Amino acid sequence: MSINVVLPDGSVKKFDKPLTCLEVVESISLGLARNAICASVNGVLCDLNKVIDSDCQFKVFTLKDEEGLEVLRHSTAHLMAQAVSRLWKNAKFAIGPAIKNGFYYDIDFEGAVIATEDLEKIEKEMAKIVTENLPIVREEIKREDAIEFFKERNDNYKAEILSELDAETVSLYRQGEYVDLCRGPHVSSTGKLKVFKLTSIAGAYWRGDTKNKMLTRIYGTAFEKKTELDEYLQRLEEAKRRDHRKLGRELDLFDIFEEGPGFPFFFPKGMVLRNLLEDFWRKEHAKAGYQEIKTPMILNQELWHRSGHWDHYKDNMYVVKIDDADYAIKPMNCPGGMLVYKRKPHSYRDLPERMAELGLVHRHELSGALHGLMRVRCFTQDDAHIFMTPEQIESEIEGVVRLIDKFYNVFGFKYRLELSTRPENSMGTDEQWETATNALKNALNKLGKDYEINEGDGAFYGPKIDFHLEDSIGRTWQCGTIQLDFQMPERFDLTYVGQDGEKHRPVMIHRVVFGSIERFIAILTEHYAGAFPLWLAPVQIKIVPISENQSEYAHEVCDRLVDSGFRAEVDDRNEKMGYRIREAQLQKIPYMLVLGAKEAENKTLAVRNRKKGDIGTMSIDEFVSKLCDEVQSKSDDM
Repeated sequence: MSINVVLPDGSVKKFDKPLTCLEVVESISLGLARNAICASVNGVLCDLNKVIDSDCQFKVFTLKDEEGLEVLRHSTAHLMAQAVSRLWKNAKFAIGPAIKNGFYYDIDFEGAVIATEDLEKIEKEMAKIVTENLPIVREEIKREDAIEFFKERNDNYKAEILSELDAETVSLYRQGEYVDLCRGPHVSSTGKLKVFKLTSIAGAYWRGDTKNKMLTRIYGTAFEKKTELDEYLQRLEEAKRRDHRKLGRELDLFDIFEEGPGFPFFFPKGMVLRNLLEDFWRKEHAKAGYQEIKTPMILNQELWHRSGHWDHYKDNMYVVKIDDADYAIKPMNCPGGMLVYKRKPHSYRDLPERMAELGLVHRHELSGALHGLMRVRCFTQDDAHIFMTPEQIESEIEGVVRLIDKFYNVFGFKYRLELSTRPENSMGTDEQWETATNALKNALNKLGKDYEINEGDGAFYGPKIDFHLEDSIGRTWQCGTIQLDFQMPERFDLTYVGQDGEKHRPVMIHRVVFGSIERFIAILTEHYAGAFPLWLAPVQIKIVPISENQSEYAHEVCDRLVDSGFRAEVDDRNEKMGYRIREAQLQKIPYMLVLGAKEAENKTLAVRNRKKGDIGTMSIDEFVSKLCDEVQSKSDDM
């Protein structure tokens, strides 16, 4: 008998009898075997004790690999579940996957109330199980036997999952007295799970359905080294400090009230920020040849059938009755844009036609998914729809990429690109999808942009390019997107007259830059930690007279700054100067002018920068000139 195991570098290991993955790794390197977490056989992840009995492609993973770290975290989720099962005998377990940066487990505590304080108790029991170094063993049994096994343990969640599986056999993992339903793979023993932390508790409906029972979701994370865990926890603390929900309230920018979950309120200072972003958006789009339109928020059912949204997106739409007819509040701006194009005949000479809209849309989100301004039920999309000839596709995509790049550079965002291809529930022909996907690839290649392929995650009407921003603490956010669409022009029977005098079908681009104004404001708030650059700051200058004697001069300075187009305020309240200065700092105002008798007499300004502190004495003309330069460049005053 001969078994050929092909390694990633193309070399072949030959064995004369079946052996485990771990034995294969040991034949490569004993050091690698000590660090191995899992392996893949013919592209399928598996435990190290899996037996190889035929020729295969083989790869090993350590904690330096994403695959290895994911297995470590999934195993730690099981470790946590075992600890919980020891502490709460009646607890029942739903699902416990690894996720980005960690893991969670949804647990039914059968009426017991679990608080954040309980996490430390669970961690101590987890540490005890680690010292027990229990082997983690995979068992494969018939699905029917597994259902009976979990029913006997009164674990209805696992039994329900099993009842819906289309498989003759399933795998269980056993570590000591704890047994869980799982596909795996896992580490070989609990002794390998030494560096972990439980981070938070939340509620989660079973299977995300509000009609089902609310479970307790415990989040945690795990790493190879304690230094990596400590760095991650520091990032979490920094993220909490930057939380836009907290800063929105503290800086009096925006909030969401219980009277309207998912429907944000913007206050005067928040509206300043919002209007500045929209003004910037309008100016740049006008320069790029876009015309702004506005379409209605409510349109009839027939339109949404025509667009395909009624069939593909109805569960996320709010539907209303008007004069006994069905209407829907728009979840997207696209169909309105179609009607605007269709209102008049077009020639090839009119194309490309670029129409932009700051359109308020509504989408039904589950209450458990709502999160500040990041996930809301109404938001303003900075949509644009470009109608063009097939020959113009690549140049228009290049233009959109350049425009989005220009926007993100202003805010100091790095980004990565992801090209998403045809999903299962798509519309259109194979040829259309191939043409559309290749056009996106060609444009990105021509611009020299690196990108990743995200198979099967395109929109139902076409492939797309997504822009994933990286903020100042390394988190990524998906904002801008470019979607190429052959379907909507077909469904709406859009045409243009070509050079040959015949009618042709235009091709269409859907695209956003900010994505959602609300979400982009949330991202900016956290990116800058509320300390917005001068051009975006709701209040740019706070003027603090030392005493009442300088109040008149302070108002003269304020008037001059306001007349020059700046947002300035005087704080001459009957409070100690230190208190007023401290409050201006807490409000993260870029500049503060502290005016005493000397400044009033000499008509000068003592200027303090938000971060640099005192930057010297200036005349008001010098200060205005400095502000103008800073606003013009849109630089961060830091």
